[in-house]
Amino acid sequence: MSHSSPIPARDQMNVVIVGHVDHGKSTVVGRLFADTGALPQGKLEAVKAECARTGKVFEYAFLLDALSDEQDQGITIDTARCFFKTARRDYIIIDAPGHIEFLKNMISGAARAEAAALIIDAKEGVRENSRRHGYILAMLGIRQVVVCVNKMDLVGYDQAHFERIEAEYRAFLKGIGAPDPKHFVPVAALHGDNLAVRSDKTPWYRGPTMLECFDGFAKQPSRRDQPLRMPLQAVYKFTARGDEARTFAGRIEAGRVKVGDEVVFSPSNKRARIRSIEGFNTAPRSEIEAGWSTAFTLSEELYLTRGEVMSHAAQAPLVGTRFRANVIWLGRKPFVQGRDYKLKLHTAAVPVRLARIHKVIDASEIGSELAKQEVGRHDVADLELEVKSPVAFDLIGDSECSGRFVIVDGYDVAGGGIITGTVADATDDFRSEARLRDFNWIHGGVTGAERAQSNGHRAALVMFVGGNGVGKRRYARALERALWDDRRQAYMLDGTNVLLGVDHDLAADAAQQELVRRFGEVANILLRAGLVVVSTTNAIGLADHSHVQALLGDQPSLAVDVDPSGSSTAQCDLRIRGDEPEAVVVAQIAALLRARGVLGL
Repeated sequence: MSHSSPIPARDQMNVVIVGHVDHGKSTVVGRLFADTGALPQGKLEAVKAECARTGKVFEYAFLLDALSDEQDQGITIDTARCFFKTARRDYIIIDAPGHIEFLKNMISGAARAEAAALIIDAKEGVRENSRRHGYILAMLGIRQVVVCVNKMDLVGYDQAHFERIEAEYRAFLKGIGAPDPKHFVPVAALHGDNLAVRSDKTPWYRGPTMLECFDGFAKQPSRRDQPLRMPLQAVYKFTARGDEARTFAGRIEAGRVKVGDEVVFSPSNKRARIRSIEGFNTAPRSEIEAGWSTAFTLSEELYLTRGEVMSHAAQAPLVGTRFRANVIWLGRKPFVQGRDYKLKLHTAAVPVRLARIHKVIDASEIGSELAKQEVGRHDVADLELEVKSPVAFDLIGDSECSGRFVIVDGYDVAGGGIITGTVADATDDFRSEARLRDFNWIHGGVTGAERAQSNGHRAALVMFVGGNGVGKRRYARALERALWDDRRQAYMLDGTNVLLGVDHDLAADAAQQELVRRFGEVANILLRAGLVVVSTTNAIGLADHSHVQALLGDQPSLAVDVDPSGSSTAQCDLRIRGDEPEAVVVAQIAALLRARGVLGL
């Protein structure tokens, strides 16, 4: 008895259709439905009959309105997500009513287009939104684009007219650095010319039809075949089953993972093996892939927080505090430098600032680049962002879930965009060194969680920063004594002691980077021993706290800026004048440590 082979799953592709108002976008979509047999039986005839009854001239655009009226009856086609098939694959057409609505959907992830069709009216030519949409498609990382020059019947199917539009639009896209379209196709959607079938009215055109262009688009790799990415959403601790195991929950956005795999969490650099894959009322499983919300237990009891990204070490995400991005701004107030906003990237939410504007594009004018110091509402901009603490991210072409973000101003989502490049900062070398060190660290027989449980607190660094002679050492000693009297494992690491010992072999004019590196490595060892380390920065050249933090990964740390002048703008967790009573400052720092989960275990 022979067995038939299983029917292979068909490819599915999301294509967004954009264009200037009245350039025939809805007619193109409606005609594609009709010509591919995607309409419910009798729908085309019913709409034509209704037009005849009411005296209207039939338009294929009416099909979208008729279909949207049937959403409540279970019809799976609507004006936002429409479906049709070719012999090669299934298509989901994303039709946005305007570029702002489209951007909101793309930024939020509600729509994920792999390719785009841009509609230009042959008679009206390249208009403002034609240019704006071209830039936006490039900004969103959509590299596969076909341009449909519609309504060719209104210009007599003139080849020279078509070629002028193609030359003008290609020149515009080249000028803004956008990808070159795969094809320009002369179309008369009302008559079906060059949409699904080749037209004899354009014998001069030798290229593919619109549907052939769609079938020529390359399919993106399946998310399950991409590098593992699981942004951590929550950590749970279930004691009912008699252990203290933590369960790490999230949604696997890309890749796959199995029990026994070694995984790394970024930006903390912490590593462990997958001990089990957990689920609620589900059968035990040893492997899981993209698309599933799940939870894991690990071989190590790690302290991890929301916003970490789980990956395999060989294909870990990037980590940094600065990156280059393309942003669309939707906020009522402009996006300006010097203000704090909030960046929401996968499950991370961190303070962010606009670090630098490369260019703001006015897409309504060819080659127009605005010399602006802010990003106004509906502007699209190429810029650099700086976050307060390191985050894990990817370039948009490498991983969508960790390459797309939104920016919150107050309580409102004010903008969003995609990450297009990395930007080196002063701490990159330290961060890279720490990552290599942590990946290869030889662990002892006592875990950090066990030390914290025994000590009654987590390890942390409290670093007093500021100029010479402002009282940093006085406050550091007072904090160490107060923690010790409260039965905390605290140690004051004065930079001078590191300079006298570990740095004894260095020349007097040694580079600050090496002084900071050695100081940070000593602090790292003390933190791994479970101590609350209290420190000052004088002996390492008053180095920025962020340089030391880069060597410490996700170890909790506080920067206390002692600033008698009141003029400091350095980022810190607490700023004091230097004349406050020691007990007051100690109480403020203790409150911050409790809020960070260091004290009070």
